[in-house]
Amino acid sequence: LVRCMDVKVPNGYVKIQVPIERTICMTSLQLSNFTVLDAHDVVRGITSTKNLFDEDIRQRIEDGRVTKIGMEGEFDTELIMAINPDVIFISPSKRGGYDAIKETGVTLVPHLGYKECDPLGQAEWIKFIGMFIGKEALANELFDDIEERYNDLRSKAQHVTTRPTVFSGEMHYGLWHAVGGGNYLAQIFRDAGADYVINDDEPDGENLEFEKAYSLAAEADYWRILNSYRGKFTYDALKASEPRNELFKAFRERKVIYCNMKQTAYYENSPVMPDVLLKDFVAIFHPELVEQDYVPTFYKLLNNE
Repeated sequence: LVRCMDVKVPNGYVKIQVPIERTICMTSLQLSNFTVLDAHDVVRGITSTKNLFDEDIRQRIEDGRVTKIGMEGEFDTELIMAINPDVIFISPSKRGGYDAIKETGVTLVPHLGYKECDPLGQAEWIKFIGMFIGKEALANELFDDIEERYNDLRSKAQHVTTRPTVFSGEMHYGLWHAVGGGNYLAQIFRDAGADYVINDDEPDGENLEFEKAYSLAAEADYWRILNSYRGKFTYDALKASEPRNELFKAFRERKVIYCNMKQTAYYENSPVMPDVLLKDFVAIFHPELVEQDYVPTFYKLLNNE
């Protein structure tokens, strides 16, 4: 990033004049950075609007200030060129479609927040975006506050006398995707005073047959689920999706932790709110550590229905 026109650019590098004025957000995580920095004016394009909650962005799409450019792998290059972005932030290992974008001549900048295995690491990417839009000071201040709140609560949760066990996911198309023990979700469970049932260092995890998932999580105390269920998600719905779900201890004891992405702006907000995400889990695992009237933002125990 350079602010002086006379800076010599090393071979293999591209000079980017900052602050930028126009860009395209390829992911909800990227959008969360611009949202928390009050920089929607810089966002001129967006990919999918599935489960988009932000009213300001929705209004901007409606009145034409923000353009939908299509899904990954099927980007509309004509729309991209019409937006004339200064840069486009990309997620290199996603489904892609970036070869076509390269032909437009727009500078592509990798945004690797999605690869972070630490919850605070994801949030710290607001500093990266802050450098591009001239809001470094605000980004640093916001992150310092997030980090302080997160670490204060994490410290309290590490002094608990009992640590419940927790597992995550559910069956889809015959397989159960279980994130690895090195995933940011496993880390936030540990920071909240609980133990994830998978102890390896892998961030991505693997797809398991039901029997393997059950062998790992049959006696776990809690079960975390994030999905996009249409309507009200209940224990009956969970059992209907896979009858064997009722075999899990967490199902029988009604300790399913749930977030519905059709009712909550999870991917739009949680990347820059790890302190809030942590507090939701602490409120479930160790309610004595938070105020009695705490209202969760993302996750809560599924109603006993």
